[in-house]
Amino acid sequence: MTILFIGTGEIGVPALRWLVEHSGHRVTGVVCQPDKPAGRRQTLTPPATKTVARAAGLPVFQPERINDPAALDALLTPPPDLIVVMAYGQFLPRRLREGARLGCINLHASLLPRWRGASPIQSALAAGDPETGITVMHVVREMDAGDTLLAESTPIRPEDTGQSLHDRLADLAPKTLARALPLLENGTAPRHPQPPDRVTHCAKLNRTAARLDWSQPAVELERLIRAYHPWPGTHTLLPADHGGRLLKIFPPTQVVPLPADPGQPDAHRPGQIVAVDRESVVVATGHLALRLTSLQTEGQKRLPAREFLAGTRLEVGQLLGETRGS
Repeated sequence: MTILFIGTGEIGVPALRWLVEHSGHRVTGVVCQPDKPAGRRQTLTPPATKTVARAAGLPVFQPERINDPAALDALLTPPPDLIVVMAYGQFLPRRLREGARLGCINLHASLLPRWRGASPIQSALAAGDPETGITVMHVVREMDAGDTLLAESTPIRPEDTGQSLHDRLADLAPKTLARALPLLENGTAPRHPQPPDRVTHCAKLNRTAARLDWSQPAVELERLIRAYHPWPGTHTLLPADHGGRLLKIFPPTQVVPLPADPGQPDAHRPGQIVAVDRESVVVATGHLALRLTSLQTEGQKRLPAREFLAGTRLEVGQLLGETRGS
């Protein structure tokens, strides 16, 4: 088969490499988003899939808008047998979805119909799902709503972060694709409609979503901190007498009981510091407390709690998360 690969994110790299090096099929080109500025110096940086494609000597297409007629002419001349999509970042027009003899499939990082949308990995972690996976589906106009072919699952581990789960799913994608391609090639690929009553959705993440709400239970906050690492990260605000500066919080954190006798009547307010020791800061939540062990003040470097506390004095009774100026 001839295959056109469409994908931008790092998660698609193992699938693309497998297609090029081990699938036995011919990849005719790679479509990805344009190069973008990255890092503190905003250096123009190519997508990871472009780097792989260039190393393999493949044509690379980076249209600003994939629905541009000239871009579609270039991608579909001659038409590929199959289009494989993973983490591209733009909606595909009908002409492209229907432009290959065997269709257009997408590798989605969830067990559909759960977690349609832009943040399935973080959403599965934050919700406490026991497992997730890679689903192969037919691409349709509605986001992630196409009939599914098959899926491979992986358990979500108690220590998983957004990064570790991302990497494991990336490595799972080639195995999933290897099962799907023969079915598509010989015309036996199943089509399973997604049950509407089991559909859940997830939105694109931004830094606003990463502000910790201490009124939530500690169990949920612990999962959120792991899910949002490294992007978009999680944060709160330092106490008012520290200027209310941004305080980033990193995994691991630990759910712990609240002190039995805190010694002051309001010590269990959500966001209130209820214990400080050499290795951690313990903060009250809506239910139980959360032990923080890795912290970073805006503009500074990430530090273990021991080193952080040596330079930033935090005390029992202080409140995290108050709005600046309040």
